[in-house]
Amino acid sequence: MINIVLFGKPGAGKGTQADFLKHKYNLVHLSTGDIFRFNIKNDTELGRLAKTFMDKGDLVPDEVTIKMLQSEVDKNPQAAGFLFDGFPRTIAQAEALDKFLEGKNQEIIATVALEANDEILVQRLLERGKTSGRPDDQDEEKIRNRYQEYNEKTAPLMDYYKAQHKFYAVDGIGSIEEVTERLSLVLDTFK
Repeated sequence: MINIVLFGKPGAGKGTQADFLKHKYNLVHLSTGDIFRFNIKNDTELGRLAKTFMDKGDLVPDEVTIKMLQSEVDKNPQAAGFLFDGFPRTIAQAEALDKFLEGKNQEIIATVALEANDEILVQRLLERGKTSGRPDDQDEEKIRNRYQEYNEKTAPLMDYYKAQHKFYAVDGIGSIEEVTERLSLVLDTFK
């Protein structure tokens, strides 16, 4: 089973690359952002709770996110693997995911970070915010707060996965095709 974690700062191209990866490797794509947005749009209890944090540019608490992801994995017992996009974001989440997958005789085989300069990413998000309707992409202060959260809570995942020899960094700047090729070179070794 191929279980991959894809992470990077907001605007790094995770959604674009996740779409490519899920098709190429026949993975179930689990995007916490998409799941949260679905719940917010449908005004579920989880959606209302997630919205209070997302509107401030903060991360949704671990216990809410972990239960949500476990439920999504359980809904797909025949999957060839999972692409975790936007999760885990903290070491506590990574440890919880490892424990959960271990209970299913699975593991994360690789984590890939799409890396890019903050200033380029801010401009990408502000541009995306003009058409996406997402309020968190229309306010530079909120965007920078999200990057601060990433630097404090998510960046330490690099060391966590490096210690397991499962971390790969890929330059997220360039054409979609260039970034896709870089990702393929890394992940084809696990087929």
